[in-house]
Amino acid sequence: MKIDFVSDISCPWCAIGLHSLEQALERLPGPVEVDWHFQPFELNPQMGPEGQEITEHLAQKYGASAEQSERTREQIRARGEAVGFTFRMDKRDRIYNTFDAHRLLHWAGLEGRQRELKHALFAAYFTEGENPGDVEVLVRAAGLAGLDIARAREVLDSGAYAREVREAESQWLENGISSVPAVIINDRHLIQGGQPPEVFERALRQILSEPAA
Repeated sequence: MKIDFVSDISCPWCAIGLHSLEQALERLPGPVEVDWHFQPFELNPQMGPEGQEITEHLAQKYGASAEQSERTREQIRARGEAVGFTFRMDKRDRIYNTFDAHRLLHWAGLEGRQRELKHALFAAYFTEGENPGDVEVLVRAAGLAGLDIARAREVLDSGAYAREVREAESQWLENGISSVPAVIINDRHLIQGGQPPEVFERALRQILSEPAA
């Protein structure tokens, strides 16, 4: 089963969706071999390196009041807890640029450690409250993912894979992906949003029951 997981590091529903999807896969009958591809999508491509305070950002982008933002954060925290992921809202108070994180993820895909790095980056941002645009945070996440930290630093310092990330982002936009997470199964089936494990499981079982093309 090929899975393209289109997402951004700064998207809490993407962290929820990944953990939900992984739980759904564990519930499927028999071993299912998964070919993971984590695809880049930037929710805030124009965000400066200093980032922006979250409540201010949500008010400007979505018109959300402070009360609405707080209710949403509590919903996200509870949904994360339900799938085994910890959101520390007291540690995370800013939105940051994630382009360099996507460059590092592209390289990690070439090294066969993309999913491990994705998990490390989600934890760094949402659980530890660190800046996913900071080189030191990214290098440390690469090490936790089992990647060569010296090579990770070279990738980040050199600007490598910027063209590849930009091209991939454009491709997904051209294919109609405008919100994340977007999960594409076997290049044919789209599951949108940070769904509960039960929703992913039903969809995956349906896909597996279909005759091969």
